Amino acid sequence: MSQPEAGVPARFTAKSHAAVRYVAQRGLLKPAVWTFTKVTVLGRHRLGELNAPFIVVANHLSHLDAPLIMSALPARMARRLAAAAASDYFFDVPWRRGLTSLFFNAFPVRRDSSDPRRAEPEEREQRPERDAGYSARTLLEMGVPILVFPEGGRQKTGRTGQFKTGAARLALELGVPCVPAAIVGTYDAQPPGTSWWPKVGRPPIGVSFGAPLRPTADDNAETFSERLRAEIVELMNTSTPAIMGRRADADGRLPLEP
Repeated sequence: MSQPEAGVPARFTAKSHAAVRYVAQRGLLKPAVWTFTKVTVLGRHRLGELNAPFIVVANHLSHLDAPLIMSALPARMARRLAAAAASDYFFDVPWRRGLTSLFFNAFPVRRDSSDPRRAEPEEREQRPERDAGYSARTLLEMGVPILVFPEGGRQKTGRTGQFKTGAARLALELGVPCVPAAIVGTYDAQPPGTSWWPKVGRPPIGVSFGAPLRPTADDNAETFSERLRAEIVELMNTSTPAIMGRRADADGRLPLEP
């Protein structure tokens, strides 16, 4: 792992910050998620001895998604993982920026398509703000694993949206593996626009991790991105019965009735 670069906060690489984050994630975040929801985690065995840097690629349904992934991953991976987070919401006020940085080691990404300084449309959810002084590429080159949601935001219908290609492009250019993570149930437990708290009654949620994927010689950003999406949808469909007790449709959306 390379040394921190100028302009990159020390929390991304410092062991002391990772230790504090471990306590916050395992002592506060995970107990909260496990208390208010019924969590099922599948596929951790597929991660093996995967070492940083890598990219966790997940579908995005709810504010529960990042807490679920952080608390479901092995601690050695979660405490260093840096999550992409919308700058206009998670970094707009000091208290929210502080909590997001503490629990999720977050880095800011732009969502405003009218901002002329943003990254290309297909990459706007995979690259931090240029004003932050560093990029997702910088973090990966420093050995920091990252979590991205290539759909570009929470899906208001609960269906899996099309993936932007930023994460796939980074994997191609840097030669890092991508870990597909299929999130199930968080849309029903806490839909967009509702309270920060999940519904009462410990609703079932879960995540299924797939085996790390690497681009092949025949892949480009578009084809690798589609392979990642297809793998996540397949994981959703195969894991939904175990997590929810009912099957999802072809897009990974739970049926309205059991």
